[in-house]
Amino acid sequence: MPGRRVLVTGATGVGSTTLGRALAVAWAVPHADVDDYLWLPTSPPYTDERPVAERVPLMRSLFVPRPAWVLSGTLRGWGDEVITDLDAVVFLTAETDVRLERLRRRDVVRYGTAVAAGGSLAAAHHDFLSWAGDYDDTDVPGRRSADETWLAGLHRPVLRLSGERPLDDLRADVLAWLGDVDPR
Repeated sequence: MPGRRVLVTGATGVGSTTLGRALAVAWAVPHADVDDYLWLPTSPPYTDERPVAERVPLMRSLFVPRPAWVLSGTLRGWGDEVITDLDAVVFLTAETDVRLERLRRRDVVRYGTAVAAGGSLAAAHHDFLSWAGDYDDTDVPGRRSADETWLAGLHRPVLRLSGERPLDDLRADVLAWLGDVDPR
């Protein structure tokens, strides 16, 4: 495979990590998730952000110098230095109710009864779902409009796909868009 560096991004729960992993497997290249660099390792996870000044240097030391890779997540607001290393961006969308149901299921798998009412992570889970549900808020300029502005300024090709479609179809569309043959 020719060297490709692709970012798969979109709202939380849209399937960017799942598609990112599938593309990395298809190309036999490394995959990383932005969360690996954004968050410090904590228990429970995702409670303490890594300082912004440490994120890109960490990515540059561990990941970015490779000739090909797939990164999933968002760099908007802190990772612009990595944009120059991208060949292309895939932006996934999905309806809010679809994303929230995926997130609910994912958290039950990850944390079990801790996210249920009365569980040790119930409040954090509720707050996370509320935050995730506000992504498409059109009453005030929110994260979706900020993502659209950010994407428009990337000066990189952007493929927009519905994350509600089957994973095999999404992978095939990205591979075809980038001129590769789907290995199915």
